[in-house]
Amino acid sequence: MNIREALQHATTALAAAGSDEAALEAELLLAHALGTDRTHLYQRLPDELPPGAAAAFDALLRRRLAHEPVPYIVGRKEFFGLEFEVSPAAIIPRPETETLVELVIAFVSERGLATPRIADVGVGCGAIAVALAVSLPAGRHGLPAGRHGLPAGRHGLPRAEVIAVDISPDALALARRNAERHGVAGRIDFREGDLLAPLRGSVGGRDSSRRVDVIAANLPYVRSADFEAGPPEIREHEPRLGLDGGPDGLRLIERLLRDAPACLAPGGALFAEIGEEQGEAALSLARACFPQAQIEVRKDLSALDRVLVVQT
Repeated sequence: MNIREALQHATTALAAAGSDEAALEAELLLAHALGTDRTHLYQRLPDELPPGAAAAFDALLRRRLAHEPVPYIVGRKEFFGLEFEVSPAAIIPRPETETLVELVIAFVSERGLATPRIADVGVGCGAIAVALAVSLPAGRHGLPAGRHGLPAGRHGLPRAEVIAVDISPDALALARRNAERHGVAGRIDFREGDLLAPLRGSVGGRDSSRRVDVIAANLPYVRSADFEAGPPEIREHEPRLGLDGGPDGLRLIERLLRDAPACLAPGGALFAEIGEEQGEAALSLARACFPQAQIEVRKDLSALDRVLVVQT
């Protein structure tokens, strides 16, 4: 069997098993088995599939047919233009969360904060914290102008201090490795603990000079019943701790909102990812905790409610 035939076989098998991205998944798995990337994979389509690679590919394919997510199988996932190590220690980063990162960058840019202190609460694999640390200060171009108000060029953006919090030591270890991979481990303060508890202990109580300018959070917001009824890729492989937000999906977000006023600096902002049907409920919770704040829900690129924004 040559590489083209192996790719076709895997695509057919994955499609029959119900994959919506059968061709892409087959390419990623075969490229991983061959130790190459998708570009070079297509350059080698007529080549015979080496026996060792064939055995490895078969094992990878069987794992995917057993509903294990491709990012966990290959051990990596791209987010915000960066490659992240992923494992069952944390949920797989989703493209929708890039909306939150862009909104945070736009906020600190517009406010002209010299050295913004940003807390990523529920850091997981480190996708948000690392993306922000890499982007602030900016050294990259390429983000389209006008997307969530973020300027096209990133030069001149401030150098951020990022605090990464998670209750899971395994997730924190994974996030630290990703920070090291992208050269920003020295600019991220990793703290183990529940929501804002590690933050409050470090900012001197009500000393506003030690409060944070931004709280960014992608906390669990899936309703428990939806998690139970979800696809096996999620239900059986991703950590429930990172997804299940209780009966209404907002249990942890409500706790975050209650505690956030004591941690946010004047003129700061909170950005929390939410589910597409949770906009009104999230707004109501935020208004109760921040009666004087400017509060809104921003949509993602699919025009779905995605980020609760609270500006004090």
